[in-house]
Amino acid sequence: MDAFIRVANQSQGRDRLFRATQHACMFLRYLLESKAGKEAVVMKLKSLESSVSTGRKWFRLGNVVHAIQATEQSIQVTDLVPRLCLTLANLNRVVYYICDTVLWVKSVGLTSGINREKWQMRAVRHYYYFLLLSLVRDLYEILLQMGQVARDRAKREKSSRNPPEYSVVNEETEWLQSFLLLLFQSLKRHPPLLLDTVKNICDILIPLNQLGIYKSNLGVVGLGGLVSSLAGLITVVYPQLKLKTR
Repeated sequence: MDAFIRVANQSQGRDRLFRATQHACMFLRYLLESKAGKEAVVMKLKSLESSVSTGRKWFRLGNVVHAIQATEQSIQVTDLVPRLCLTLANLNRVVYYICDTVLWVKSVGLTSGINREKWQMRAVRHYYYFLLLSLVRDLYEILLQMGQVARDRAKREKSSRNPPEYSVVNEETEWLQSFLLLLFQSLKRHPPLLLDTVKNICDILIPLNQLGIYKSNLGVVGLGGLVSSLAGLITVVYPQLKLKTR
């Protein structure tokens, strides 16, 4: 109950909750569309999905201010690569929210002189750039973590004075096993980085599909959005699991 209250009291938490509902409806709709006798359920899911999507637009109206603040904060990051990635990512997020606001103005009928398709593609494109730059930052952080884990392992092996043991004899697969083990240990050691990477990978499926770069079906997009939303909710309930800047 405390976790739910914490989520409900934050606009970001409410948006994540609505987003999880929206993509859960999308995923369920994909699963039920091919089944006979489920037409009524599919229509109800589609209606709920549309209503939740409309509600989310109200939560996002003030997000451009938060994106500007995030851009100002990212400029202060000491490490050059995260500073560059986060600053450019947040600038694209600012433009995305501006486009989203313009689309909201169009949807409520405040003006008629707006090309919806044109502004929609602008929003999707800048959202894609934001996620792509966020993933570059995640990759950089993963490489740093892997380097640290490798150094720690080398120190342990040196102190024990025992040669490293390999469970795989085949040299062609030995490197791959070592790499995957190093990646697993790095992400296990840094849960916020794991959550942020999973969230961004799932999120980027949406603009990839809308831009036609990598076409996915409704089920993949819905499941990806649901997983991403749940990962975001976890960081709202447990702020210590949100990836920090250095």
